[in-house]
Amino acid sequence: MLYIVATPIGNLQDITARALEILAGVDLILCEDTRQTQKLLNHYQIKVPTLSYHQHSQLTKIDLILKQLADGKNLALVSDAGTPGVSDPGSFLVKKVVERFGAEIKIIPVPGATALGALFSVAGLSGDDFLFLGFLPHKKGRQTLVKEIIASERTVILYESPHRIKKLLQELIEFGLADRPLVVGRELTKMFETIYRGTAAEIDGQLTADQVRGEFVVAVGRSN
Repeated sequence: MLYIVATPIGNLQDITARALEILAGVDLILCEDTRQTQKLLNHYQIKVPTLSYHQHSQLTKIDLILKQLADGKNLALVSDAGTPGVSDPGSFLVKKVVERFGAEIKIIPVPGATALGALFSVAGLSGDDFLFLGFLPHKKGRQTLVKEIIASERTVILYESPHRIKKLLQELIEFGLADRPLVVGRELTKMFETIYRGTAAEIDGQLTADQVRGEFVVAVGRSN
């Protein structure tokens, strides 16, 4: 079996009893960063071997993982934080497992924390539906997506790095999003968790240099 296990996005207590039971019982844990995952495993005294699997992993690493499954091993895939497959390379591995084994290997979701879900739950924006864009590209295609955000009739949720959060806010202003409500989450579930509400210009003014740290989740209210 391959378990897709959600892990905390910050607060180590935000993990389910089921996730802990599975992590303690598998033969191998596949990690985006073994050092990051080891902090979680040490906290809960889980002593299971780990293997790195990330966006730069070579095909030989995937072949090794597939061989482990073929040999009857039970594996768990985790990301550094949140749910694997959401803006990380977990979906590629799942695709390869399906291509290689079909229904022979069970792929089992173990749900839990996601940054987008955490922000959406407190945003107070339309809860009927939303469009999730993950991380915007740094350059190519970025302006096209920003224009898509502004034209969307849905609430739009995306991730942004501390290096580009103020750039994003300025882009939203420049492309015509002046009055739409925004909710921005910084360091969700962590010690310095902050929720900003207002227009792009208002939030841009609230973000001082010492606050532009950690990962950001941005929710943009819909156009109608």
